[in-house]
Amino acid sequence: MANKTTFIVQAFELKRKRLVPGDRQPAPTDHGARKRAEALSARKPGAAALKVVADDETGELESIEILAKFGDVPDDFEESLAA
Repeated sequence: MANKTTFIVQAFELKRKRLVPGDRQPAPTDHGARKRAEALSARKPGAAALKVVADDETGELESIEILAKFGDVPDDFEESLAA
């Protein structure tokens, strides 16, 4: 079983005065995810850079880590990743 690491940028949008997840974008590296999230937060209410480790064969998640948060990110975002 080989693990694969993927970096993702999660944007957040305001809908009915609540922060909700918006578009997700892949990033090539840890640094790239952080930079892209920071740039995205200038156009959106907030963004987060994530590191996702999953089994390459089964797709089973091994771990999800928030690398950085910029702007407004929901308070329960980290808890929702653990569920």
